[in-house]
Amino acid sequence: MVSNNGYNQYKQNSINTATPEELTLMLYNGLVKFIMQAQTAIEEKKFEKANNSIIRSQDIIREFQVTLNMKYEVAHNLALIYDYMHRRLVEANIKKDKDILDEVLGFAKELRDTWAQAMKLAKQHINVNETIAK
Repeated sequence: MVSNNGYNQYKQNSINTATPEELTLMLYNGLVKFIMQAQTAIEEKKFEKANNSIIRSQDIIREFQVTLNMKYEVAHNLALIYDYMHRRLVEANIKKDKDILDEVLGFAKELRDTWAQAMKLAKQHINVNETIAK
């Protein structure tokens, strides 16, 4: 139990000290994790666990939807993608369909990887500007 409490404290500290960009990446990682957990649960015929994992995935998608800044064009495109993913997750949950989860997982991984790459590029850009300013 002690090590579990230590891990939970570490996890909580990571969340509390993360930048907004890092929090977004954590959410994408969580989305991927929960979709994969749902797939495994469906394979194992643990439908309540699959339901819970899909609902957690839907919650993450909803969080992405409500935090979009719609003054940017990219936000409108993301809103459409998130809406589609959410509808497909609902359908996957109703049907307990791994193929639909595979489709949504592909989107989730692509969005996560794109976000991680954007974070790297932004950091490189900041480092270049700091070097130039010196």
